[in-house]
This record gives sequence, structure tokens and C-alpha cells, in this order.
Amino acid sequence: MESITKNRQTVPALRAMVARAYGDDQVSDGESWVRELGHGWFNVAYRIRLRDGRDVVLKIAPPADVEVMSFERGAMANELTAIALIHEHTNVPVPTVDFADRTRQLCDADYFFMPYIDADNLGIVREDLPASELAEYHEALGAANRELNTIRGKAFGPLAGPGQASWRTAFTGMVESVLRDGERRSVELGRGYDEVRALLDEHAGSLDEVVEPRLVEWDLYDDNVLVKNGSIVAIIDHERAFYGDPLMEGCLNALVLPAVFSDPTAFLRGYGRDPLTETELTRRRLYTVHLMLVLVIKSAFREYTDTRRYAWARRQLAHTMALFELPTRLK
Repeated sequence: MESITKNRQTVPALRAMVARAYGDDQVSDGESWVRELGHGWFNVAYRIRLRDGRDVVLKIAPPADVEVMSFERGAMANELTAIALIHEHTNVPVPTVDFADRTRQLCDADYFFMPYIDADNLGIVREDLPASELAEYHEALGAANRELNTIRGKAFGPLAGPGQASWRTAFTGMVESVLRDGERRSVELGRGYDEVRALLDEHAGSLDEVVEPRLVEWDLYDDNVLVKNGSIVAIIDHERAFYGDPLMEGCLNALVLPAVFSDPTAFLRGYGRDPLTETELTRRRLYTVHLMLVLVIKSAFREYTDTRRYAWARRQLAHTMALFELPTRLK
């Protein structure tokens, strides 16, 4: 995937990073020891063969001089915090971190190494799987997501803080941050910025039901799931995790836009939650509005050459906002 956030490094720089992480004696010779892993939109990742034969992955944050959206600043540090929390508090399989470097001495961004996991990316292979096998993976993913949500925080917001005492304050601040990013880049939403603010203000009371900060992965889709022999062997890419309302999880978008997102039946079976109440449905709609705002505005920051993602997100934003004109309970 092409994006200006991909922080590709020279071969000498990569060798220096390997040496710092594993020692000079692990730097391989030749040309076939490193290749870029092309899947993903934000960070650049390399598969690297060490001299002793081990394969590892190097993940590098965006260049320091590339402007990212406000909520994406410090994303790699956030991911490292998330991985540590998940290891400590759950049995959900996530990569281990071999080495992390935030000194900016060898390149202009944070980076870390982790073991390479020999498995399939569910987002890539899903179309080739029998429906029953895909459903089993989604049910297992639902159970894993539910376990991730058991991690409790002391405040709402970033995992490392500072946080907010109320979810209403934290979430409305998240939306406002995205809107200001869009206004700064003069991104056309298809709806007015103040119209979005008014909608959020009108329905913000629904957020007050959420009183306990829980870890929310938010970006947990098939593309971030590695599978092998019928099991999930790793969940990757945790940079967008935060403490908030578990109802904001990405796989629950289908509760609002069932014609757009994958059928959530198997996921919900594994996740195990009751049907949405009217207040929960209002919150879930707000969370989908927030997601579509991010996807619309992110296109300007990434400078994608393909405008179809931007157009798609604008349509979904308009559709989701229009849902608020319907009775709270979907017919």
C-alpha cells in the first residue's frame, strides 16, 4: 500500500538498526536478507533474515517531517504500551517485542523489532476460505476482542495518558481533534463541520452511560489478524488502541452499516453481547460518524493517488449522519 507515511530506509541504515538490536554478528550479507512487507497503510515494515537464520520484522514509524493526524502522533509508543498491557493482562496472542528504539539516532523515527510469525493474513486469504472456516475465525476473533476489552484503565483516552474523567469529554475531544485536522487541510466532508458538531452536541448525553474505561483496539479487522491451521496465532497493529467504550470496536460497525461491513454474526457469537439498547445504538452511530470522519480526512494527510477511498468514506459519512433523522431504533 502506498502512503507518504511509509518511512523507507537505506540498506546501510537497516544494517545499523539490526546491529543495534541483535548485535553486529547478526547482520546478514548479500541482497536477499531484507524485503519490504507491502501490506498496511501507515508504517513501513521489513522482513529481515538474521545471520543465524531467524526471521524478524522491523516496523518503523512515519518520518518526523510528515504531518499525520493529531490522534496518530506517538502511535508507535502507544502500540508498545498496548502490547505490554495485552501480554500482562490477557491470553490474546500478540507479537513479542525483541527491541525498541526511540532515540532517533539511526533514523528519524521510532522503530521496533519483533519475531516474524509464519502465518496467513486473514484479510488476504479470507476470500479463499470456506465460509465455515471464516466464521470460525471470526467467532474466535470476537472472543479475543472481548478479552482485550477486559483491560481496565484509570481514565478515558490515550493508554499512557493524560486521560479524561468522563467518556463524554474524551470522545467529544477525539471528534473535535479530527474536525480541526480536516479544517486545517480544508477537506470537503460533504456535510458542514458545524453540522457535525451540532449532531454530536445533540446526542452527547448517550455517552454518559459509559463510566468504566476499557481498552478498545478500534482497528481490529481481518487485516490485523494472523491465522494458521484453524487458529488465530497473532493480532497485530495496536497503535490506535485507547481507553474508552468497547462499543466503539471496529468489528461492531456492521451494527450500524450492515450493508457496508462484513456480516458480524460469527464475531458477535464469539464476543457475546446483547442486542443494542436505544442509547447504545445512538452511541454506536456516533462512533461510526467519527470513523468516517477519520477516513475522509485521512485521505488528505496520506495524499493517496486513488480517490476511491475518499469518495467511499464521504458516502458512508452522509449515510450515517442521515440515520439520526430516523427513529432511534432501526426498523
